[in-house]
Amino acid sequence: ARPEKLRVAYLEDCLEKVENRYELAHLTIKRVKQLREGDDRQVRSKNKDVVTALREIAAGKVKHAPISEYDSEEF
Repeated sequence: ARPEKLRVAYLEDCLEKVENRYELAHLTIKRVKQLREGDDRQVRSKNKDVVTALREIAAGKVKHAPISEYDSEEF
C-alpha cells in the first residue's frame, strides 16, 4: 500500500474507536504528551509520537478515561 493510503486506514480505524474527530484529536494530543513524558508504547513502533499514538488508538490500546477521572485543566 502507498503511504498515504496507510495513513488514511489508520485514521479510519481510529474513528471507529471514538465518537467523533474532536475526541480523536483530544485523545491523540493527550497520548502524545504521555509518550513524550516517558510512558511506555502500547504497540511496537519506530514512528514519531503522533503516529504511534494513532496506531495505539486504532489498536484499541488507548481509550478515554471516564469524565470523573479528568483533570479540571482538560475542560
